[in-house]
Amino acid sequence: MSNSRENRRRHTGYGSKAGMSPGTMIFIGERQVDNARIDIIQYDAGTVKESRDVTPEECGDCLKTTGVTWINVNGIHNIGLIESLGKYFDLHPLTLEDIVNTTQRPKVEEFPNYVYAVLKMMTFDEGANRLDIEHVSLILGENYVISFQEHEGDVFDSVRERIRSAKGRIRSLKSDFLAYALMDAAVDNYFLAVERIGDRIEEMDDNILVRPKPEDIQEVHQMKREILSFRKAVWPLREEVGALEKSETPLIRPETRVFLRDLYDHIIQIIDMVETFRDILGGIHDTYLSGVSNRMNEIMKVLTIISTIFIPMTFIAGVYGMNFQYMPELKWPGGYYLVWGIMLAIALTLIIFFKRRKWF
Repeated sequence: MSNSRENRRRHTGYGSKAGMSPGTMIFIGERQVDNARIDIIQYDAGTVKESRDVTPEECGDCLKTTGVTWINVNGIHNIGLIESLGKYFDLHPLTLEDIVNTTQRPKVEEFPNYVYAVLKMMTFDEGANRLDIEHVSLILGENYVISFQEHEGDVFDSVRERIRSAKGRIRSLKSDFLAYALMDAAVDNYFLAVERIGDRIEEMDDNILVRPKPEDIQEVHQMKREILSFRKAVWPLREEVGALEKSETPLIRPETRVFLRDLYDHIIQIIDMVETFRDILGGIHDTYLSGVSNRMNEIMKVLTIISTIFIPMTFIAGVYGMNFQYMPELKWPGGYYLVWGIMLAIALTLIIFFKRRKWF
């Protein structure tokens, strides 16, 4: 990570809110971009209009237009910008507080004029070989959707392309379908991330079975943390989508509820995959410890066999190495060769014995 990136990222902990009244806006997280930016896509069945780097006042004017408006905010550290949007769209102070809190768990809340949803956008960084998690908030209104992201770059390009090219039914449906499409794009990317983690787990399992190394256990612990982060993001999302599908708010139309049920099924599949990988990682951890233990046992066995072979030879050498004056064997002309023969015979006998016992 470059120094410029380190300098622009400033982390604020949740403890900074201690003692403050509910609804107080304090950015909690790491600053990801220098300047926040608002982009707008307005569309209906026949037209599409895109605007970049607009002001909150221009966003407020979108309430007067027909069709559907998607307002995307990149960078949630700018408290003044978020407050301005909240004023134009009549967002509750508690909603604004949760938008700038990147530690907020996935949830959904209904208000008289909008629905607020929180989810986590997860991607797998191939370069760093780790899971990246981003806090995303969605505001669903009568004819608009506002998405709040920590930084530029997301998994919503497929949704933008469908809007521009009029693929599928997104241009013919209302803002609730756009909100569903954004959530569906995020969940689809969950599959890509969890499958990549699964590939790493499979590679790690093969490596540990062949030759476990100390570095392997560190990677196992890293993957355990990633799976735990995945689990913390997906389990509440299941409740969130289920609540949206059963909600009685008029902002979610019957034709969209069918798609929300399908999204709920996708989340259940991801949960099953996450729980399976979690169990596999626990097994890999045990396999690593067993492999290290077995390897140590093999080493100790080899050293023990070598020691056992040399113990009687050492004993004989020690006996005839004593400096007594009267030792009859010292006067034998062939004593040296006889002792060597006895030691070699003992060593050969022990080797044959160990071989028949299949100890090596």
